[in-house]
Amino acid sequence: DRPFNLSYLYANNAIKTSKYNVFTFLPLNLFEQFTRLANAYFLFLLLLQLIPQVSSLSWFTTAVPLILVLSMTAVKDASDDINRHRCDRQVNNRQVNVLTDGELKKEKWMNVQVGDIVKLESNHFVTADLLLLSSSEPLNLVYVETAELDGETNLKVKQALTVTGEMGDNIEALSTFRGEVRCEPPNNRLDKFKGNLTVNGQTYGLDNDKILLRGCTLRNTEWCFGLVIFGGPDTKLMQNSGKTTFKRTSIDHLMNVLVLCIFGFLGTMCFVLAIGNAIWEVKEGSVFTAFLPREAGVNAALSSFLSFWSYVIVLNTVVPISLYVSVEIIRLGNSFYIDWDRKMYYPKNDTPAQARTTTLNEELGQIKYIFSDKTGTLTQNIMTFNKCSINGKNYGKHSKNMCFMLLSLQKTQRVDFSWNQLADPNFIFHDYSLLETVKEGNPEARAFFRLLALCHTVMPEEKKEGELNYQAQSPDEGALVTAARNFGFVFRSRTPETITIMEMGRKVTCELLAVLDFNNVRKRMSVIVRSPEGKMTLYCKGADTIIYERLHPSCKKLMDVTTGHLNEYAGDGLRTLVLAYKDLEESYMDGWRQRHHEASTAMEGQEEMLNELYEEIEKDMTLLGATAVEDKLQDGVPQTIEQLAKADIKIWVLTGDKQETAENIGYSCNMLREEMKDVFIVAANTAFALEKDLELELLRTACMCQTVICCRVTPLQKAQVVQLVKKYKQAVTLAIGDGANDVSMIKAAHIGVGISGQEGMQAVLSSDFSFAQFRYLQRLLLVHGRWSYLRMCKFLRYFFYKNFTFTFVHFWYAFFCGFSAQTVYDEWFITLYNLMYTALPILRLIISQFSNSFSFLFQYPQLYSPGQLNMYFSKKAFVRCMMHSCYSSLILFFIPWAAMHDTVRDDGRDIADYQSFALLAQTCLLVVVSAQLCLDTHYWTTVNQLFVWGSLFLFHNKTLNCGLILLFFSVILGTARNSLNQPNVWLTIFLISLLCILPVVALRFVLLQIRPTINDKVRHMVGKEVLPSPAPRRPPARRISTRQSGYAFSHSQGYGNLVTSQGFLLKRPLKGRSILFTQTDSALAENKPQQYRTITEEVEESQSSHSW
Repeated sequence: DRPFNLSYLYANNAIKTSKYNVFTFLPLNLFEQFTRLANAYFLFLLLLQLIPQVSSLSWFTTAVPLILVLSMTAVKDASDDINRHRCDRQVNNRQVNVLTDGELKKEKWMNVQVGDIVKLESNHFVTADLLLLSSSEPLNLVYVETAELDGETNLKVKQALTVTGEMGDNIEALSTFRGEVRCEPPNNRLDKFKGNLTVNGQTYGLDNDKILLRGCTLRNTEWCFGLVIFGGPDTKLMQNSGKTTFKRTSIDHLMNVLVLCIFGFLGTMCFVLAIGNAIWEVKEGSVFTAFLPREAGVNAALSSFLSFWSYVIVLNTVVPISLYVSVEIIRLGNSFYIDWDRKMYYPKNDTPAQARTTTLNEELGQIKYIFSDKTGTLTQNIMTFNKCSINGKNYGKHSKNMCFMLLSLQKTQRVDFSWNQLADPNFIFHDYSLLETVKEGNPEARAFFRLLALCHTVMPEEKKEGELNYQAQSPDEGALVTAARNFGFVFRSRTPETITIMEMGRKVTCELLAVLDFNNVRKRMSVIVRSPEGKMTLYCKGADTIIYERLHPSCKKLMDVTTGHLNEYAGDGLRTLVLAYKDLEESYMDGWRQRHHEASTAMEGQEEMLNELYEEIEKDMTLLGATAVEDKLQDGVPQTIEQLAKADIKIWVLTGDKQETAENIGYSCNMLREEMKDVFIVAANTAFALEKDLELELLRTACMCQTVICCRVTPLQKAQVVQLVKKYKQAVTLAIGDGANDVSMIKAAHIGVGISGQEGMQAVLSSDFSFAQFRYLQRLLLVHGRWSYLRMCKFLRYFFYKNFTFTFVHFWYAFFCGFSAQTVYDEWFITLYNLMYTALPILRLIISQFSNSFSFLFQYPQLYSPGQLNMYFSKKAFVRCMMHSCYSSLILFFIPWAAMHDTVRDDGRDIADYQSFALLAQTCLLVVVSAQLCLDTHYWTTVNQLFVWGSLFLFHNKTLNCGLILLFFSVILGTARNSLNQPNVWLTIFLISLLCILPVVALRFVLLQIRPTINDKVRHMVGKEVLPSPAPRRPPARRISTRQSGYAFSHSQGYGNLVTSQGFLLKRPLKGRSILFTQTDSALAENKPQQYRTITEEVEESQSSHSW
């Protein structure tokens, strides 16, 4: 009843990630922009310039730049938000079948309402949070993939209530269905749901197993019907997404503080000059009233007050509006460099890197903490059967190490399974000896694969004869069953009482007597079967430490050999399981089965009674061997993590996976090593540590560790961990992920990076930067991040230097012009100084300036550390910049003043006038700031020289061309020709340049000798040495022990009862389903592994042979 449900004003199913609309864009955007103090300051300055008694400059000199800045920023923000609107429309306009007026009609997602019944089909995304009503599967089961929610790619099973499942796909029954759902309010708890359904006066309980959450994908289920419970912003997916925050870089925050300080400094200067004006008016001003009478009502106090505001306008160049325009241009240029980087392009998926936000580039050079998802971010979500140990013999010659991969392929060809018509064509194995052992009839080998074909909860489906698809509750279990299938032990079908397999072409049906289910405490799973010959056997697989405790003493020697193989597998980062079996007597089993039935039906203590029975029968087993399954890492992940660690970046893994899985991937990625003692793992049962009274202890403990892995965390808890570090560590954070379960932490971190992988585009849509592979992160940070940070810091230091120098000259001049707010420079020079003479050269230099030998950034990752320490631009650097400007301004004012005082031309004419002094002062200023720019240029190009020399030529040309000067209403007509042809003027320019530049050169030389930075050291070595060729790749050191982390099995409790339940497999027509397991060959990493040398070692070697 849609009209009835609409009366409750439930949230519709439309989502919104954008910030603006047509009506709110202008006010909200202007409000955000005026939160920048500089923009608010220029608005205030514009209002001052509208007062004729105060302003000595025209109002448009501030209005035009301010409008330009606001417009450019607004256009950029509008473009970003338009992209968000486009993505929102793409999701909201998806089509789904909605049951309306007794028939299924196509509706857009955004038009779906709470209470609607929708039909989903295989591989479709779940539209909203749904109550499952019925499905095409036996017992109304559906299989969903929750990678978008919790990062796990293994399928989850949901089951509808029997009362609703009976309706099936009967449209008439579904149309007339009437019921009432009462449930908890919208929340972000993914693993819990409380509610009930009332139908025909009967009330049925609802839990999480009957709910399909938005963001899941329907798999291997032809169709299902669901009732919409929560829509749009009320869904658990959106509740976990977090709020979109307006991100600012640390330099932006520092700039706000500096602007406040500059305002205070500006007010102090204006106050000093206003007091000077009052004193001068009282002592000297009365002398001039005879020919310059004051206006009526104007006295010394009012004149001082007006001069204060006049100097606010004259000295406003300490915070030039062009600074913010230039900053945005630099950021835009840095974004283009990221977008155009071919080394971050992934050709397999045709995916380039993308800077989705242009305001955070320099923050990439200051990252201290990285928070990474595991599934799909570090791994490829591909499970492969890699190696195995059978009866003490190791099989599987194919090495995981990339550098030995080609060598292994040459020596060991891929095993040909064409003899097996039921083999999976995507399965790859590289050891023929194992196949030969099986074909020879080796009893241990056949028992090994028989166990893999029988001991599992996999559901088979055969589309047509010979084409098998497996529905596995965990991907590693699917990989093991597929391995058995290829070696001739094919799992074909099952009923609640039997399991049918093909043993080397012979059909064998075993009676399934019991399933001893898996759980996180047992860490093992067993089945008890009766062969056609009547022999009863228990087959068990599980963690090595658990199985070893339950082996017969006669297996001691075999156990020692197998342990060595397990250590080898764990050293390669593989996920391991140990296999064992036990033959059972008929007399014993009769009594055990009777007790098992009693325990299964007990109302109290059922779990404890079953565990006792399991412990009783799972002992004195015989060891068969071990399996090794690889959860394939993305290419280059270990090298990337090693690089980032050398750059002193802390990497925390936040994953929804179980602890064993996360630990194993940690070892594979080189994040965890056997020699580590400080490994801190946060599991789900310690999530209470994020509460306020314990969060500081959690952070303190974690920060003492080299590696931190948080397991079984929800999306919201991921964001809480990120916010905890942001709050107390005052460090720049980066979060990287590929699924919707990572959106909250991506939004919470200073920088969010989305990987466009196999889990949809939710993470990319919420990110600031995106690319296709985790390995590109090292280039994003070590190259683009460092360059962006250096460019911005160099620009800011130079910009403040040249503008403070410009402004301080005005300040000194005030003491010689009666504090009248007269400007030193000509108006056209003031107009063009920040627009053309100094802004364009530095912009061109900064945008085009970067090292041609960026390979040294990989060779010496320590070069990244100065950004983390804010070494290049900070409050101290700003103070040093002001002191430098003050020194330069004293030279630039007093030496020209002294040189021009009482000076005459060669012909005896007087040139000591205001125009000549102004010309000399502004010429010296431009030469000095251009020379300073040259000192900061490490890599000269033709374009750089063109802009530097071009700005000087432009100034010289406009100074001598009186016709052009008239366009700017200049009062300096002919002064250049009268002054610049005098030798003493050029001598003064040369002297001033030396006095301003030589101290800087001398100071840099001294610092280079006594306190060289890491950049100086590397630059010195780069100049002396040639980049060494990469050394041959060595295999990673294997771990010594496997007991603590070799086992990983992404399985859940409860499937044993499910597959043995009566009526579980009803006769249904075969339906088409997507292939659950596919094997794709991943391309080798394009980037060769980088070789590293310690800076200290290099410096010591170079110093021993050459002193510098």
